[in-house]
Amino acid sequence: MRDEIIRVSDMTKDYGGGRGIFGFDFTVNRGEVFGIVGTNGSGKTTTLRHLMGFLRPDSGSCSIMGLDCRRDTREIMKHVGYVPGEIDFPDVGTGTSFLKIQAGFLGIKDRSRIERLVEMFGLDTGASLKRMSKGMKQKTALVAAFMSQPDILLLDEPSTGLDPLMRDTLIELILEEKARGATVLMSSHIFKELDDTADRVLFIQDGRQTELVDMKSFAKDMPNVYRLGFKTAEDYDSFTAETSLHISYENKKYLHLDIDILPQSADTLFGEISRHDMRYIKHRPFTLEDHYNEILAKGGKISA
Repeated sequence: MRDEIIRVSDMTKDYGGGRGIFGFDFTVNRGEVFGIVGTNGSGKTTTLRHLMGFLRPDSGSCSIMGLDCRRDTREIMKHVGYVPGEIDFPDVGTGTSFLKIQAGFLGIKDRSRIERLVEMFGLDTGASLKRMSKGMKQKTALVAAFMSQPDILLLDEPSTGLDPLMRDTLIELILEEKARGATVLMSSHIFKELDDTADRVLFIQDGRQTELVDMKSFAKDMPNVYRLGFKTAEDYDSFTAETSLHISYENKKYLHLDIDILPQSADTLFGEISRHDMRYIKHRPFTLEDHYNEILAKGGKISA
């Protein structure tokens, strides 16, 4: 039996006008990285705020380690590191002061891990919290969340404001915590973070679950993508008119398109393109973002 650390059971928060979350139902297992992805306003932040005990659901429930998130918040917070979607620090001066207060609150006496995190993110902790850029504030919040090596990490869009290099640093850190056995629930709009770290990913749209993706099965079952560039408009037009394969993207202006195929259809693809003059053929794996965009194009499908 799986060791469930987080449980969301038929949870609804209705703000009116179709806004909120409706019937959310999922679990996160010990040591798992669980991702939530959706468009702005789809319910990611609302879900994490419920888990933090900030909001009370209209119906249903959520729990962490078997404890009710609203009723048992104080006990739960002993085990949780949290990065909010909107960073708002208390007026305590510098980043150094804030991290020192956080360390004292958490009972951290050995500051070596804090120093390592500060170095990893290239953070200037001597800067005023009020004058920090968005990226610097995000780095400070990340150091605060990870500093105690908590059992559970709740991360709401954790790479907001980070440059690509720092996003890679964050991915490295999440994988370290996963290897240590920590449980991570992360909302994100950066698919690379989820591709590189997540065990399962929940797609949500307009406050409703649309699909739950097991990344191990996804990697095996998803198609390959080939971008085909044609030399002439005639070749482009004749291929698109005659092909039996699925065209997922077309750009006639630049005479290229994308074909999504399963490995067993490769012979069919190369047989068809052999009849045309090609400029190039490029292959790339089918990504989580590709699948998500397909779901959006179909209007969403309830399967989770």
